[in-house]
Amino acid sequence: MKLMIGSDHGGFELKEEVKKYLESLGHEVVDVGTYTPDSCDYPDIAKAGCEKITSGECERGILICGTGIGISMAANKIRGIRAACCSDTYSARYTRLHNDANVLCFGGRVVGGGLACELVDAYLSVEFEGGRHQRRVDKIMALEAENK
Repeated sequence: MKLMIGSDHGGFELKEEVKKYLESLGHEVVDVGTYTPDSCDYPDIAKAGCEKITSGECERGILICGTGIGISMAANKIRGIRAACCSDTYSARYTRLHNDANVLCFGGRVVGGGLACELVDAYLSVEFEGGRHQRRVDKIMALEAENK
């Protein structure tokens, strides 16, 4: 799978760890930054990363900031993005199954490397179920369209 990954300075170290893990699983990873631990702004990273999803260049993405909250908020401002901030594997799995999330977010200051890799596994191991959940995702996307 071709995946996008990005982080601000608060998630830089964890991004590097998760990126290596994804590559070890055979995924192609597009890193949108940051490339150093120097301070940067998470909305810029969210925008760069989500453009890889909305353009079709990448199938799904992972964004990391200090808590995962700010970068998920920024990502969700981008048309076509359904980003979820998760810190447990159940949520990471079901945001994909039921919400068709195309971006997984978490915090570099909230989860460690082991849990981050488990979150990624849970998120990537399933596909959207559709069915009754499609109606709900369609309503989310309608809200987005109504509030341009």
